[in-house]
Amino acid sequence: MVAATIIMQILEVARNNLYNSPSCHQKRVVEYGEWLLMNVLKAVPHRQWVFSIPKRLRIYFMYDRKLLAKLSRCGWNVINTFLKSASSHNDAVPGASISVHTYGDFLNFNPHLHAIASDGCFRSDGSFQMAPGFHQEDLEEAFQYEVLKMLKKEGKINDATIENMLSWHHSGFHVYIGNRIWPDDESGLENLAKYIVRACFSQQRMIYIPVEKSSNGTAKVIYTSKDGRSRKTFDALDWLALLVTHIPARYEQTVRYYGYYSNKSRGLRKKADADNQLPTIIAGEMSSKEFRQNWARLIKKIYEVDPLVCPKCHGAMRVISVIEDRLIIKKILKHLGLWETRNHDPPPESSWHIRELTYDDSDGQIPAYDDWI
Repeated sequence: MVAATIIMQILEVARNNLYNSPSCHQKRVVEYGEWLLMNVLKAVPHRQWVFSIPKRLRIYFMYDRKLLAKLSRCGWNVINTFLKSASSHNDAVPGASISVHTYGDFLNFNPHLHAIASDGCFRSDGSFQMAPGFHQEDLEEAFQYEVLKMLKKEGKINDATIENMLSWHHSGFHVYIGNRIWPDDESGLENLAKYIVRACFSQQRMIYIPVEKSSNGTAKVIYTSKDGRSRKTFDALDWLALLVTHIPARYEQTVRYYGYYSNKSRGLRKKADADNQLPTIIAGEMSSKEFRQNWARLIKKIYEVDPLVCPKCHGAMRVISVIEDRLIIKKILKHLGLWETRNHDPPPESSWHIRELTYDDSDGQIPAYDDWI
C-alpha cells in the first residue's frame, strides 16, 4: 500500500505538470540548453560522444559513486589526447561538456557518458583548428586503457582481471561519435544539450496498475522501451528500488566541463574580457588519411610507450607492409608462438556478489529531469 501511494503521488504530480505549458521539466531543460549555448559553447563545430563500459565493471560504480567522476575524467582524457594529437600547436586545447548517465532503457544500472565536444582545438591566437575524421576502434582501445588503469589504481580490479578482460573477443567498451554539428545549427546543438540532461525515466512511457486492478493484488508498473517495441512489467516496490539507484548523492555533480569549456578557463576569459570573441575556424593540418598514419603518436601518448621502437635493440622501426589476410596472420603468429585464442565471455550477472542496498532519504534528491520532451 505504501508503494501504491507513492506511485500515485508521483503520477499525480506528473499529470499536473503535463497540463502546464511548459511543464516544470520542459522549462528546466530548455533553460539548460539556452544557458549552455549562451555561456559555454562557442560558435565552432561540435560532435556528440558516447562512452560505455562492459557489464562486468558496472557494479563497481553502483556501490562507489565517486568512481563516476573518475569515469568522466577517463572520457575527457580520450577526447583531449585524441583531438590534441591532430595539432602541432602545444597551446591547442579542445572543450567538452560531459554528462554522467547511470541508467539503461529499463532503468537497469548502466553508467555511461554523454559528451558535447568541440570538433577540434582552440588556439591562443583566437583561431579554432578543426579535427580530421575519426576511427572509433582507436578510441575504444584508448578508453579501455584509461578505465582499466583507473579501476586498478582505485583497488577495484587486479592484473588478473585485466588480463582476462583483454582476452575477450569483444571488449564491451564502446565509443560512439555523432555527426558534425555546425555553428549555424543552433537547434541541433540545443536539442543535444537537452538530451544529455534528460531524466532516468519517462512518465509518458510509464503505466501504473493500482492494486485494485492488478490480477495478483500487487501494484504494478508497465514500462515501454524508447523504441516502443518492447514492454516490461515491474512490481511497484521493485520499480522504486530501481529508481532510487539513479538518484545522485548529495553534492554529486552529474555534468562537468573540461578544457576550453572548464569553469576556470571561462572565468579567466571573462576576467580578461575575452570570452565573447568569435574564434576563426581554420581547416585541420592533416587529412584523415594522414592522421590515420599518425597513429603511433597517439598510442605513444596514451600508453606512454612508442610502438615503433624495437623492444630488443631500441632502434626505430618503420612499417614495411600491412597484412590483412587472416590465414597469413595466423601462420605468422603461430610461427612466433604468439597465437592464442583465450577468448571468454563475461561471467553471468547471477555470479556477482550483490550487497544489500540501503537508502537514506534524509539526504536524497528528487531527479531534476525526466524524458518527456
